[in-house]
Amino acid sequence: MTLGSIFHDMWDIFVTYYIGQGLLWTGIGYTLLLSAIAVFFGAILGALLAIGKMSRFRVLRFIITAFIEIMRGTPALLQLYIAYFIVPMLLTKLDPTPIACVAIGLMLNSAAYVSEIIRSGIDAVDKGQTEAARALGLTARTTMVKVVMPQAIKNILPALGNEFITIIKETSLASNFFVGELMTTYAVIKGVTFNPIPTLMDIGIIYFVMTFTLSKLMGIAERRMKASA
Repeated sequence: MTLGSIFHDMWDIFVTYYIGQGLLWTGIGYTLLLSAIAVFFGAILGALLAIGKMSRFRVLRFIITAFIEIMRGTPALLQLYIAYFIVPMLLTKLDPTPIACVAIGLMLNSAAYVSEIIRSGIDAVDKGQTEAARALGLTARTTMVKVVMPQAIKNILPALGNEFITIIKETSLASNFFVGELMTTYAVIKGVTFNPIPTLMDIGIIYFVMTFTLSKLMGIAERRMKASA
């Protein structure tokens, strides 16, 4: 196989399965859906974990710390397998689909990392801001919501963008469960064409375009937030 034939096959596969049948579009859709669910709900859960880890209750801090360390210290693929088998046992009445189980696994993984991102962002806010707000009579909750968090968001936005990019790439692990994302699409196309290298190259280019575009958009948002500061 020559380099020229690889590029020729890449174009043929792209035209057939992206423009023609739309199979690659489906893979992109599932990849972005999994990523959006994981990051959105992971950010919400991560914020709660970050606040809980900073609480005065030792037992709560211990439980949250243990969860974060376990999630950060074990492979993401292992976590997805556990979610794939355990979630249906815990939610028998809801009968979750494989893609829902994978999304929950990715969400929990993302929450562990986002919690540390948010906690570090909160710690980076000058303590004098909190002290001044409390001196003015604001409650701890109001101080966190009105004073600390708006400043922390500016600190954590770049890291959250990086987490989104990381999750997009980690969705490739979902191909082990055949849920329809890009690497599952690769397996389907490879099974039809028996031509793995051009297919992998096409999939790699799509991943790069998605992550590169997102990184540029996050860079624009970051610069605008700095300009408005």
